[in-house]
Amino acid sequence: MIKFPGTNADLDVVWVLRNVVSLDASVVWFKEFKGKSYDAIVLPGGFSYGDWLRAGAIAARSKVIDEVIDASSNGVPILGICNGFQILTEAGLLPGALITNDSGKFLCKWVKVRVKRPRGPWLKLAYDDMTVDMPIAHGEGRYYIDSEVEHSPVIKYYGHNPNGSLFDIAGIASNDGLVMGLMPHPERAAEPELVPTGYTAGGLVVWRSLATSLKEGW
Repeated sequence: MIKFPGTNADLDVVWVLRNVVSLDASVVWFKEFKGKSYDAIVLPGGFSYGDWLRAGAIAARSKVIDEVIDASSNGVPILGICNGFQILTEAGLLPGALITNDSGKFLCKWVKVRVKRPRGPWLKLAYDDMTVDMPIAHGEGRYYIDSEVEHSPVIKYYGHNPNGSLFDIAGIASNDGLVMGLMPHPERAAEPELVPTGYTAGGLVVWRSLATSLKEGW
């Protein structure tokens, strides 16, 4: 977990990795991070640098992103959650941009999403058209891209688009699925105790996929 000033979901991810899927995990301050030392990288949610300029804009221009880019070129799985997704798009590691919700309001609610064309380490155990539940918590989560995504793995809002994202996109990955970003929080939907009645622990598929991929490859 790379921690920037303002990151606040890092320990949630560490808890799930250690206690739910039995992976070793640690939080690393962004100035001390060396990408070659880790088997996978997560950029957690929060408000890096207070979301000055745009969400994720300053963090995406810090030197640590060079380490992240190098790691991705060497086959290291990378996941950006919420603010982490915003950082990945700002850094050019994923296409598109995240802009202010069409309501102009911060949204915090559970949503249903559908997985399309799953592949790679983060979606290894998912299947096409799989639907899962996860919560969102963002003010700048409206995904913008010039055209529909036809080849990469995507995660789409299903049933209701809460923020006006084009093509209902809640998350997107590189063509090989190695780098993925999503606005919903899979770490907050990985244990039954945290899931409201009527919803499922949809984030589990992401973390179990990573654990399986690190063990078996992808």
